[in-house]
This record gives sequence, structure tokens and C-alpha cells, in this order.
Amino acid sequence: MNTMASIEKKPHVIFIPFPAQSHVKAMLKLAQLLHHKGLQITFVNTDHIHKRLLMSSGPNCLHGSTGFRFESIPDGIPRTSSEEDDDGSGRILHSVETDFLGPFLDLATKLPNPPNCIISDGFMSAFTIDAAVKLGVPIMLYWTLAACGFMGFYQTHYLIKKGLTPLKDESYLTNGFLETIVDWIPGMNEIRLKELPSIVRTTDPNDKFLTFVNEATQNSHKVSHNILHTFDDLESSIVHALSCMFPRVYTVGPVQLLLDQTPEEEKQKEMSNFNGYNLWKEEPECFEWLQAKEPNSVIYVNFGSSTMMSLEDLIEFGWGLASSNHDFLWIIRSNMILGESEILPAELEEHMKKRGFITSWCSQEKVLNHPSVGGFLTHCGWGSTIESLSAGVPMICWPFMWDQLTNCRYICKEWEVGLEMGEKVKRDQVKKLVEELMGEEGDEMRKKAMEWKEKALLATAPNGSSFLNVDNLIEEIAAQSRN
Repeated sequence: MNTMASIEKKPHVIFIPFPAQSHVKAMLKLAQLLHHKGLQITFVNTDHIHKRLLMSSGPNCLHGSTGFRFESIPDGIPRTSSEEDDDGSGRILHSVETDFLGPFLDLATKLPNPPNCIISDGFMSAFTIDAAVKLGVPIMLYWTLAACGFMGFYQTHYLIKKGLTPLKDESYLTNGFLETIVDWIPGMNEIRLKELPSIVRTTDPNDKFLTFVNEATQNSHKVSHNILHTFDDLESSIVHALSCMFPRVYTVGPVQLLLDQTPEEEKQKEMSNFNGYNLWKEEPECFEWLQAKEPNSVIYVNFGSSTMMSLEDLIEFGWGLASSNHDFLWIIRSNMILGESEILPAELEEHMKKRGFITSWCSQEKVLNHPSVGGFLTHCGWGSTIESLSAGVPMICWPFMWDQLTNCRYICKEWEVGLEMGEKVKRDQVKKLVEELMGEEGDEMRKKAMEWKEKALLATAPNGSSFLNVDNLIEEIAAQSRN
């Protein structure tokens, strides 16, 4: 049988992520995993994301390989050439609802081999469910979140019904109302309102983020399969609760640990055909710096792909890190500072040079797994959190928005691998928390983090829960393609 005929017989899955760094990375890794296990993949980014991946990783980074192709569609958003990503105004949410269906259908119907299944980011379900109906193929939703993050977002519907959100007015942000304990969420133990995703803090009944999330998560009932990037042992009570709410729930994380089991020959072949996960260019020089450091001596600082902060906050972080007497590797994105230039006081720069290394982007998983890294100051995005747990690295938590607030609660209180910072950045607190995490007081958290790493390795080992879930998922896709 020739190669093309062989490819055509493989089940063909279209992946489409929400157009943001963490979503693209998580979905691309699952797509790679399914491809390694025998499926044919078409991975669909927006034109804007596709161009950014090419700019950050080089013109050959998205060649794919036999049976894995990259495609792109317009997102309908006019941009200046200097814009790196969505400005947070919600234009991408509106575009997902109004501008994606036509181009996506047009692309899907013109593919050389018709798709047998769509695996859609859960936050793209506003159009992908309709597209699946029109194409006559099954659809699965992949929530690139923790189970606690998904459950928090899912509860938006009930929080609205119970009058807990939108807030009556802005005084409710400071009058203690956010301390309200929500004790009726399945699998969640008396979580406070302020620990649920930040969308609940709106005072606008027509808030576009609230509406979008409410509708997207309720769409989870319109599909037969919901996939989560977590593992059973980490969130057993919530996974059990979700399994009672939906017909099929698959936990498939950490996906990178499953990918790590790919035979070396296949890895090398894959690397020669594809090497682009990031929307920013990686700066590898930091690894030379890390190599010279003692084991567990460096705190890694990265606030992710969308956190914004004032220059004042940046300076407070800088002084706190510089005065902690611990080495630090700090990622400062080109677009991280709100409306101001990244000009640090000369005195601070001088102090930071003694202990720190600053760069604009890096291979985060490689950094977290470096022997010299002993702690992670993070915004608690789920991609960063599960990567830190997979590496056995404890965290200092400074959540910014969305499900980061929920992840923070679980990191600190449920999984016992983190310390929470106050919302207001103060150099003395930064210094104190770094010293605590990196010193003897952090030993128990380091031990706990290593225990979670071991459990993650067990979940992704042959016959582990995530390993078996991925195999079952593939079998169901194959069965559907034969019908």
C-alpha cells in the first residue's frame, strides 16, 4: 500500500485552539500525541497566530510531517503591524462568535481528506459545534484547564442564577462580599467567591467575558466527550463530580509527560519537521547562566503570556528579588508593562545584575526541569502550573485573572506546593516569600511537589489513568471514523 493510501485510511482529526499562547501550546501537544499514536491531524490556527509562530520560531517551524498539516483562517480583527496579540477588549470573543464559522467550514470542506472528528478548544465551541453538525462529524471539546478551573468557569451559570454575579456595585469588591463561601459546587470544598475565576467580579450584567464563558461552558452538554488537561490523582473529587455530570470525561495530562515517551527516532524526526510552540522568540542564553548555578538555588520568575503590570509593580518585584540574596531568572515580555517604557532605575539594575538574569522568553519546561531551579514565581496560569507540578517545583503565586485565582487556591491549600502573594506588590513581601520558598521553610513544599511529580509520572506511565484515557480516546475516534 502506498503512503498516501495508508494516510487516507487513518482517522483524520481537525484541531482548533483558542488563539492564545497557552491554548495553542496545550492543544498542539495533544495533537502531536494523537499523531504519534497513528491519527492524521490538521491543526488550524488563525492567520495572526500562524504568522507569529513563524516569526518566533523561523519559516520552517510549521512544516509538520507526514499526516500532520498546519492550516490557518482569518479571525476578522484588523490590527496594526506592531500588535502582538489581542488587546483584552474582548474583540476576539466577538470574532469567535461572528467571523470564524464560514472560513472554518470553507477550509474543512477543501481538505484533501475529509475529517472524521473535530477536537475543539472548549472556548471555540460558539461555532465549532455548528460546524460539526454541518460537516456531519462528531466533535469533542478540549478544555486546556485544570478540572478546578473548568468547574469554576462552569459555575458561572449558577452564580448568575443565584445572584452572586454580576456584583451589585463596585463596593462589593471591597466590602467582604467576595469572602462569601460557595459550598454547593460539586467536588469543591467551600471555595470562596474571590477564589473563583475573575469574571465573577464584574458589575456589568452584559459583561462580554461573563456571557461568553457562560455560553461556552454550557456548550459542554452539547457534546459527547469533554477532555481536560489534568490527571485523576491531582483532582480526584472534581474529576469524579464532572464524570457524574457528563457522559464521557477524559483526563489526559500532563501531555508533555506522555510525549516524552515517544521513541527517540520519532522525536528527532518531529523536531526536524516542527519546532514552534511559542509566540515569542526563545532566548537560549539563559541556560548557560543556569549551568553555573548550584542545584535548587535559582528562583524562576515568569508571569506568562498575557499578564500586564505597571512599571511600579515591576520595580517592586525587582527590588524584592534583588534583596532576597537568591539567584533569579526573570522573563520580562516585550509587551508586559502597561503603557510605559521598561526603564528600571539604574541603582536597581545594578543590584539585579549581581544575582539575576533577565530575558524576554524561554523554553519554560526546560527551565523548570533544570537542576538549578528550586522555585517558581508565577501568575498561576494552568500551563505554567501543570508544568511546575510535572517538574516537582514549588511556587509563589501572584494570580492575575481568569482561572489563575482558582489555580492559586489549589496550589496553596489543596496541593500544598505554594505560597500566595498579596494582590498589591510590595518588595518586602516578595523578598520574604522568596526567602521562605527557597530556604529550609520551603523544604516541605519541595517534598510535596516531588510527590505530585511522581503521581503525574504514574498517571502518564503505561496503564496509568491519563495513558489509558488517551488510548480510549483514540479508539473511540477510530470507531467513529468507521461508522
